[in-house]
Amino acid sequence: MQKIKSPNTSLSCRRQMTTQDLIQEIQRQNPLISQEQILERLQAERARTSGLLGDETLLRLIAAKYGLQVQQNNIHNSGTLSTSRLFAGLYDVTVTGRLIAVFPAKTFQGAEKSGKFATLMFADMEGLLRVVLWNEKAELVERGELKAGQAVRLMHGYTREDRYGKTELHLGNKSQVEHESENKGTEYPSIEKFTAKINTLNAASGSINLLGAVKEILSESTFIKSDSSVGTVTRLILADDSGEATVVFWNEKATELEKTLKANVCLLLINARVKEGQNGGVEVHVDSNTFTDIQPAALHTTKIACLAENQIVDVEGTVSSVGGSKEVTTSKGETIKLAAFDLKDESGVVRVSAWREQAEALKEIKIGDKLHLENVFVKKGFGGKLELSTRSATVASIAKS
Repeated sequence: MQKIKSPNTSLSCRRQMTTQDLIQEIQRQNPLISQEQILERLQAERARTSGLLGDETLLRLIAAKYGLQVQQNNIHNSGTLSTSRLFAGLYDVTVTGRLIAVFPAKTFQGAEKSGKFATLMFADMEGLLRVVLWNEKAELVERGELKAGQAVRLMHGYTREDRYGKTELHLGNKSQVEHESENKGTEYPSIEKFTAKINTLNAASGSINLLGAVKEILSESTFIKSDSSVGTVTRLILADDSGEATVVFWNEKATELEKTLKANVCLLLINARVKEGQNGGVEVHVDSNTFTDIQPAALHTTKIACLAENQIVDVEGTVSSVGGSKEVTTSKGETIKLAAFDLKDESGVVRVSAWREQAEALKEIKIGDKLHLENVFVKKGFGGKLELSTRSATVASIAKS
């Protein structure tokens, strides 16, 4: 075995090292580390990687963390990994999940080589992952074969650290991309799982994802850039069930949404940035690094996160809490029935007040009931939060779970 000359010397050897060899080598270079401590760390790494990596591979990783540069650190695995268990240095990686955002392909010209790449935002039940497609794999984006919302299997990739120290997945010529069936796709999270609520934003939020309804388009204007070209900026108010925020679209993003952007549409923003506003508070800024998408309303219903004040909407969700029914007296002295409950979908929760005949029809609803409401009114309720109120034209239908 070659002797190690410094803390960064490699663990090279003429024969294959056993796990015990590696433990002894770690101890030789770190006399204060006991075998029990190494074994405890090995057990923790086994749990973190769900047993998909062998002990020798894990010990080499542990050795590297103690300052040893490990040779042949091309770590392979043959199983499917979740995003939370990925780390830099893995090869032959397979993940399954949903595409959250698909950015346009770009070309690059270097001193030694040129080519193209495209980036994706990918999600499984445990987190988000940035994916980089190189050359012919980037052509999948150019041809429109990869779109946000699709369930996919990404195979034979490798992991690297980005400039911020986060793990990302790269797909090259030997990698493969497969579309999952619609039935399989139900196992993966919806986009809404990874969006923030507007009332949680502050100047330190940095990069965020948002989903909400366009309440009002404030202004559209042009300006002169530093290179004397003309720039475009659009400001609007975006609302979800927690509050409202000013969103600023810059240049190509303002132009891109010019034809489709209007009040009450549901807008998805991936990788927008929160900045301090000119008049205090915060603004959400959208530029070329942001993925934007007008979200269709499934089954002609509005997502709870996309509700905006003074709308008349159709909603669908699951009853998450029941406040019971009672009689109340109006300002006109009329005694009417009221049933109150909370309704949730994958994007949020909203309070529902059912009045008169709707209160009677819904007085026996239970937690877990699937409920579809047509023609309900969105208004601000207690604490300024949005809530739904039934009208004489409201139609409610329940499917027992």
